Amino acid sequence: MSRVQFGIAVLCMLVVVVGSNILVQVPLNDWLTWGGLSYPVAFLVTDVLNRRFGPAAARRVVWFGFAAALVVSVWVASPRIALASGLAYMRDQRWWRAPLVSGVLGAILDTAVFFSVAFAASGAPWVTWMMGDLAIKLAVNISMLAPFRALMWNLAKPASV
Repeated sequence: MSRVQFGIAVLCMLVVVVGSNILVQVPLNDWLTWGGLSYPVAFLVTDVLNRRFGPAAARRVVWFGFAAALVVSVWVASPRIALASGLAYMRDQRWWRAPLVSGVLGAILDTAVFFSVAFAASGAPWVTWMMGDLAIKLAVNISMLAPFRALMWNLAKPASV
């Protein structure tokens, strides 16, 4: 896939997702929004890319297009719609579960052990410090999922033993 083809494909994905995120706020009737009619085009774009350029190129376009669309959707739709769109997309993706779970559990255990040992019975407001520290660790953990995915995608596969 050339850079031009990649750019056009990402733009198509971006337009479909952003358009759908805007249209989902416009009811067609009591049980359907216009976004429900436009979003299935994203599957068509993905299927065409998969057939024409292969699964790896299709995944790359989907990730770049979807990420760009979520950023744009924050401004042209709403942060809430963008978040819902991203969460719905990630629901079927499995790559993020292991790093998220390990990061969350590690942050909870690390923070609980450190603050309880370092500050318990010291008179310091350690519980609130602990909660603030944990909130930052969790936010960083979540924000690092996309770079983690990019790194894992670009690193060579380990050699078989």
